Amino acid sequence: MQYEGNVIRPPSEADSILLEVTVGCSHHRCTFCGAYLGDRFRIKDDQTIFSDIAQAARHCRDQERVFLLNGDALVVPSRRLLPILAEIARVLPWVTRVATYANAKSISRKTDQELTELRSLGLKLLHMGLESGDDVTLGEVNKFGDAAFIVEQGRRAGRTGMKLFVTVLLGLAGPERSLEHARATGRALTLLEPDYVGALSLMLIPGTRLYDDWRAGRFVLGGPDAMLRELRELLAHTEMPRGMFYANHASNYLPIRARLPRDKAATLGLLDAALSGRVPLKPEWLRGL
Repeated sequence: MQYEGNVIRPPSEADSILLEVTVGCSHHRCTFCGAYLGDRFRIKDDQTIFSDIAQAARHCRDQERVFLLNGDALVVPSRRLLPILAEIARVLPWVTRVATYANAKSISRKTDQELTELRSLGLKLLHMGLESGDDVTLGEVNKFGDAAFIVEQGRRAGRTGMKLFVTVLLGLAGPERSLEHARATGRALTLLEPDYVGALSLMLIPGTRLYDDWRAGRFVLGGPDAMLRELRELLAHTEMPRGMFYANHASNYLPIRARLPRDKAATLGLLDAALSGRVPLKPEWLRGL
């Protein structure tokens, strides 16, 4: 495989074939994100992509999933993305699912028919960053679009049969809007009805604007209790008819894996116990990105 940028993939894609279709991120303006620092966004040429698919056919016969790198492969025009998916299906017939990162902007640039065609050729899962359902917070961190726009684009993809893994970011609003951020995010998740939710805790990355704001005293990062209170409020305001709610990322202080709605009450009880000191938290030195 010919990787040129930072290789960033979700934890759940650890065993997937990692096919680099784009370098960097098409948006690359979020103040908290340091994933693609130094990577100038571009779409790789078809010859390189098809060569990597051929290499996967020789060396990745035990891997049944493909993840399209990097920050937002869905931004690739359909006239190029559809043949890539067709080639994966032809050359890697044992692959059962293709997934990629996606954002609301790139989804909005695809028609309903294009999304349906992408799904029919194997693109079955989108990892989508909501981050917050609070419009004030989204504006502060330079996320593209407001909560209503992000929800609508996620629902459009979901209507094609694509599954959604939506990530949200605890601590992103700072202490002033912590509960507003949590409640609005829960309401947005309720409207999105994703198949999976991943709640991560904000970790400040040198080189990002939010890190500079923190160093200058313009942003305050909450501690463990603030993150847990926010997580509890978020979960309390999330109503999903079915789906998995995860807060077991390396950044989190308390690992949570809950099937909703079945495990919601028990998980809220676990968070209450942690907030009262009856459940130990992950020490700071064990947290990571």
